[in-house]
Amino acid sequence: MAAMLPLLASGCSMAPSYTAPPVAPAPAAFKETGMWTPATPADAMPRGAWWRVLPDPVLDALEQRIEKDSPRLAIALARYDQARALSRQARADLRPRVDASGRALTARAMSPATGGHYEYDDYAVGGSAAYEVDLWGRIRNQVSATQAEAQASAADLAGARLSLQAELAENYIQLRKLDAQLDLLSQTKTAYAAAVDLTTKRFEGGAANEADVTRARTQFKSVQSEMAQRKADRALLEHAIATLVGEQASGFAIAPVAAMLTPPQVPASAPSLLLQRRPDVAAAERRVAAANARIGVARAAFFPQITLGASGGFETTAASLLSAGSSVWALGPALAAMPIFDAGRRRAGVAYARAQFAEASANYRQATLNAFREVEDQLALVNRLAEASAQQSEAVVAAARTNQLANIQYREGAVDYLQVVTAQAAELQAREDQLALESRRLIASVGLIRAMGGDWGS
Repeated sequence: MAAMLPLLASGCSMAPSYTAPPVAPAPAAFKETGMWTPATPADAMPRGAWWRVLPDPVLDALEQRIEKDSPRLAIALARYDQARALSRQARADLRPRVDASGRALTARAMSPATGGHYEYDDYAVGGSAAYEVDLWGRIRNQVSATQAEAQASAADLAGARLSLQAELAENYIQLRKLDAQLDLLSQTKTAYAAAVDLTTKRFEGGAANEADVTRARTQFKSVQSEMAQRKADRALLEHAIATLVGEQASGFAIAPVAAMLTPPQVPASAPSLLLQRRPDVAAAERRVAAANARIGVARAAFFPQITLGASGGFETTAASLLSAGSSVWALGPALAAMPIFDAGRRRAGVAYARAQFAEASANYRQATLNAFREVEDQLALVNRLAEASAQQSEAVVAAARTNQLANIQYREGAVDYLQVVTAQAAELQAREDQLALESRRLIASVGLIRAMGGDWGS
C-alpha cells in the first residue's frame, strides 16, 4: 500500500489548464503624463512608506499607527488569516488520517436460549488509518482553489492597507487646508476689523455715510461666520482621522499648522508594471485561478471516491484486553457510492462552477480597465491642476493689488466703500481658491500613488 500511494496520488485532474484571462493590451505609455509626473521612476523615492513624498512628521506618525491600531485593517488581516487556515485545512486531506479509539462499558443483554438477562463488560482499544486516493484531482483542485483564495485575500489585505493609508493622507491634507484657511480668515478678520474702525471714524467725521459702516461690519461678521464653519469642518476631519488610527475622537487632537504641504512630483512608471502592483488586480486574477480549480472539483463528482483504510486493536469482554486472542484488524479499500443517476445535480454543479469562472474572469478584466482609467484620471488631475495653480497664483497677486489700490483711493475720497468691499471680497476668494487648488493637487498626488498600487517599481 505504501508503495502504491505516490502512484495513486498522481492521478488525473479534472480542472481545465489555467491561463490568466486575456485583457486589453497595456499601452506603451500613459497619455496624461506631464511636467509634474516624470515617466522615469526615481530610485531615491520612498517605496513602502509612500506617504513620505509629503514630508510631514505628524502625517508619518499617524500613518504608522494604522498598522497596529486600525480596526479596519485588523478586519482585513483576520480575513486573510481565515483564508490561510482554510488552505491548510484543504492540504490536510492530501495526507492519511490516523485516529485512535477506545471504550470500556458494561452492557445488559437477553439470552435467546434461556430468555434471561445477563450483564457483561466490553473493553476495546485500537486505531485506524484512512487515505483517499485522489485519482480525479478533487482534493488537489480544492487545495489549489483555497491557495489561490488565500493569495487573493493577501492582495485584499494589501489593498485595504493602501486604501486606509490614502484615506488618512487625504483627510490630513484637508485638515491642513482648513488650518491654512483659518489662518487666512484670521488675518482677513483683523483687516476687516481695521476697516470697520476706519469707516466708523470717517462716518463720525462726516467723510463717509452709514452704508460704508454697515458694509464693513457685514464683511467682518461674514468672516467670523466662515471661521466658525471651517472650525466645525476641521473638527469632523480630526474625528475621522482619530477613527482611522483606532483612537477615541474625544481624546484625540492634532495641533494646527498654517502652512500647506508642498505638492510632490510622483513618477509614473511603465503601464505594463501596473498590473503587477495593483492589489485589486492581483486579487481578481487569483480568484479566477480559484474558480478554474473549482471546475475540477465539480467535475470530479462524476467519479467515485476511493479510500484505502486500515484499522486494528484489541477487544474483549474479559480482563485480559491486550492479549493475542483479543486482537482485531481490518484492511482494504472502500468505494464511495458510485454515481449513477442524480437528475442532473452534478451537471448543474459543473455549470455553476463554469459560470463562477466566467464571472471571475469578467471581474478581472474590469479591474484592469479600472486600473488604467484611474491612473489616467489622476495623471490628468495632477498635471492640469498644477497649471491651474500657477494661473491662480497670478490671480491672487492681481486681486491683492486691486484691494490695495481700492483702499488707497477710498482714503483719498476717490471711490466709495463699495469698491473696497468688492476688492476685499475678490482677494479673499482668490486666496481661498488657491488653497483649494493646492489641496486638490495634493489629494490628486495621493490618488495617483493609490492608483499605481502604492509603489512605483522595485
